[in-house]
Amino acid sequence: MTDTSSKKILGTILAGSLSDGFTMRLDASTDLDQIKIGTFVSIVGSEYRFFSMITNIFLEPLPMELIHYPPRNRIIFDLIKKKYMHTTAVLRPMVALNDKLERLSVTSIPSHFSPVKTVSNSEITAIFGNEQDNPEIFFSIGTPLHMNVSVCLNLPKLLERSNGIFGKTGTGKTFLTRLVLAGVIRNTSAVTLIFDMHSEYGLQARKEGADGSFVKGLKTLFPGKIAIFSLDPQSTKRRGATPDVAINLSYQAIQVEDILSLQHELNLHPTACESAYLLEVHYKTNWLSILLSSGDQLKELALEIGCHPESLTALHRKLKQIQRLPFFDAELRHDTVVEQLLEYLQSGVSVIIEFGNYTSTFCYLLLANIITRRIHTFYVEKTEKFLGTHKKTDEPRKLLITIEESHKFLNPQTARQTIFGTIAREMRKYYVSLLVIDQRPSEIDQEIISQLGTKIIAQLSDERDINALLSGSSTTQELKIVLAALDSKKQVLLTGHAVPMPIVIETRSYDEKFYTALARQGTTVTASQLY
Repeated sequence: MTDTSSKKILGTILAGSLSDGFTMRLDASTDLDQIKIGTFVSIVGSEYRFFSMITNIFLEPLPMELIHYPPRNRIIFDLIKKKYMHTTAVLRPMVALNDKLERLSVTSIPSHFSPVKTVSNSEITAIFGNEQDNPEIFFSIGTPLHMNVSVCLNLPKLLERSNGIFGKTGTGKTFLTRLVLAGVIRNTSAVTLIFDMHSEYGLQARKEGADGSFVKGLKTLFPGKIAIFSLDPQSTKRRGATPDVAINLSYQAIQVEDILSLQHELNLHPTACESAYLLEVHYKTNWLSILLSSGDQLKELALEIGCHPESLTALHRKLKQIQRLPFFDAELRHDTVVEQLLEYLQSGVSVIIEFGNYTSTFCYLLLANIITRRIHTFYVEKTEKFLGTHKKTDEPRKLLITIEESHKFLNPQTARQTIFGTIAREMRKYYVSLLVIDQRPSEIDQEIISQLGTKIIAQLSDERDINALLSGSSTTQELKIVLAALDSKKQVLLTGHAVPMPIVIETRSYDEKFYTALARQGTTVTASQLY
């Protein structure tokens, strides 16, 4: 369905309601190949055009004599087609447009026999905005099915809340995430912190598919607006770049709350966690150094702090692996890494933390918790100062924190104990939000799922995952049908705060054409322009 000067009539409205949707009988001349789940059409009422999604399609029952004796002759077939053979589609009105193409809520209904037409490019633009006219607000993320016009995310609305990108393995979540982050980084009012577990976002990455080609990383696209912090500087250098900062942390940087988030990963018994708290009470920030250096004196240490020796021994054994991580320095007494990271963020430079060859879940969870907890403290204090002074210079810059494997941070058992759970529930008022990337949304705490403002959903096959993302929606059943019809690549369902209505799109390609568009918009600035 492409835009034409006179839009094609697809059918007419027979019945329906605002709550259940409307039934359209397809015109006999309409090609059924044009009518697909997730496609958008326009119901033309007397005063409004109702922008609607096709959510289901039916072949209506035939008279019994035709079922038993189907027509074999083409002439007879054409004669009875208009009278007996017809198809209906269920339409869900999402947005109403008046004659001035102003967007309105759907509060009325079209009349019987209202014509249903293909959607025009101007209607799409009126509803979803235009990146070319207002790139600071709108970012093109793709096109509606069978159309050649952009669907845009509203970036300020996207950044107002936490958001999620979901899809089963192989649906291109990483490429989609890189696309969304490019839009955020282009918007100079916000920065992002990316915990890049597999080093896929900063420098070039291999493109999925048989050709084995590469795509540009965000550091390549935005050289002056991205800083790379690396746990493994040698890995970063082997891939063709020198990290801006090599990460070194002290044992004092680790608090007991950071270990609690690893309780499942380390298989820690609750009594071992209690021992950690007792150590912290006695030795404050030196609790981990004391524990790891005790060795043969663990029984004496247990007696001193009042915990069970076996629990303390188990805690020591589990945390011993920290000593083998080269980015933790037992002799370091003052951490500067997080201070440097905050300086970059407040200067308008986004940060990618690369893990290099340290891709264990243990490293990922531990480092993400340590750094994010410090960021949380900073943003709360800075926001409170701004609320007191009302000076624009004191206002924090909006921050979007990107985490993969988010169910490990936000599952029901740990979400209330980790800093990421706090951010997802409470930090919107402190200028911090999350972009969670996951293939198992059913394992994320349902309260946090409900807090996500915008969801970008690729193909999912597990019914539990689909239910977790769509529960509570007034269009749950319709959107389930739409999700089931998605292709495994380059098709997603957009829904939530940053788009005015749910819509299925074919995602924008992350390729040379995209790089050229960014360059035209002047996004590849130098570092001197930011400091």
